Amino acid sequence: MFSKKKPQNTVDIEQHELLESAQKRIRQKKRLFSHFVIFLIGSVFLVLINKILKYGEAYDWFVWGILVWAFLFVFHAFNVFVTHRFMGKGWERVQREKLVALQKKRIAEIQKEIDTEFPLSNINKKKDQ
Repeated sequence: MFSKKKPQNTVDIEQHELLESAQKRIRQKKRLFSHFVIFLIGSVFLVLINKILKYGEAYDWFVWGILVWAFLFVFHAFNVFVTHRFMGKGWERVQREKLVALQKKRIAEIQKEIDTEFPLSNINKKKDQ
């Protein structure tokens, strides 16, 4: 009835962020695995269309299709395993903190410049006169 609101612990927030990050990584890896399976099945179909159904049999075009698809798959894998590992939540946090510190420094410099050019004591003296 007269319950007090419990303060939210930072540990709970950190655990929640870790859980969300882990779920995001699982989704990324799951999509990569699905991409790999679709790549394998699609490659087999491309070969079958070219060789069995003799569609464009004068030229082995399926090789180029598979190479382009393999490049896209390697790019996807690089994005999941390399880019997100080095540019994940921790990297984003560090970059955000650097930008905030830089903005605070710039604001302090501007404030100092304003204080030196337009000191409040001179403004107050002019108002009193």
